Amino acid sequence: MSHLPRLICSLLLIITILFPYTTFADAKINIPILCYHNFNPTVRGSMNMSPQKFETQLKWLKQNGFTVIPLTDAVEYLQGRLASLPPKSVVITADDGWKSAYTYMFPLARKYNIPVTLFIYPKTISNGKHAMTWNELKELQLSGFFDIQAHTYSHPNFKQAKKRLSFSNYEKFVNVELVNSKKILENNLHKKVTLLAWPFGIYDNYLEQEAKKAGYVIAFSIDARTANKSYRSMAQPRFMIIDQQSMKTFATIVNSATLSSRK
Repeated sequence: MSHLPRLICSLLLIITILFPYTTFADAKINIPILCYHNFNPTVRGSMNMSPQKFETQLKWLKQNGFTVIPLTDAVEYLQGRLASLPPKSVVITADDGWKSAYTYMFPLARKYNIPVTLFIYPKTISNGKHAMTWNELKELQLSGFFDIQAHTYSHPNFKQAKKRLSFSNYEKFVNVELVNSKKILENNLHKKVTLLAWPFGIYDNYLEQEAKKAGYVIAFSIDARTANKSYRSMAQPRFMIIDQQSMKTFATIVNSATLSSRK
C-alpha cells in the first residue's frame, strides 16, 4: 500500500505529459454563450432587448465576478488549444445585423469594455430597413470590440427549404447559403470567417457536414445549454436572451455554468 501514492503520482505525470491541454479542472468548464438580437426599443419583436436592460445585465455580470471573454477564446478552449478560461467566463453574441447593434450595443461595449461577436447574414447588410451598412460593420470591427462571423447568406429556414426543394436543389441551396456568406464577409471585411450561427437554431447531420466542408470550424445553435467540450463542434449551444426574461432568469442562465462546473 505504501507504493500506491507514488504510483498515482507517476500516472498523473504521464497523463500530463501525454495530454498537456487537459486538466481535471478545465474538463468541467461550461460556458454560457448569450445570444441577443434587436436593441431598438421602437421596433417591436419577440427577440428584442431594451438597451437599459442590457446595461443592467452588464452591470450585474461585473458586480458578480463574471468575465466577458471573446467568443474566439471560448472556441480555442472548446477545440483544446487553450488550457483553461477565466473563472465565471461568459460570451456575448448578437445575430442578424440589426442597426441597433451599432446604435445601442456599440456604446455599451465601449463603456463596459466587453468583446462581442456579431453573426451576420450578408443579404440584409446595406439593404434591410433596420440593418447595418457595410461601413458601420467595418467601423465596429475596427473598434476592436466586435468580431464579425457568419449567419448564412439569407437567414433561411432550412427545414422549410428542405420540404419545398428537390434534394439536388436543396444541396445547391445549402452550399450557396454556407459558402457565399463566408466569401462575402471575408471579401468585404478582409478577415477570416470560421464561425457560424444556425438561423432559427436549425441544424442536422447533413448541415453540420456541409458547414465543415465550407470551412467553418465551430457552429452555434440556440439550444439553451452551456457550451462544453462534450458537444459536437457544429452543434455548440447558446442561450437566447430577450427583454421579457427577468433578471432572476438571467442570473440562473449565467450561473448555470458555475453550478455545472461544481458537479
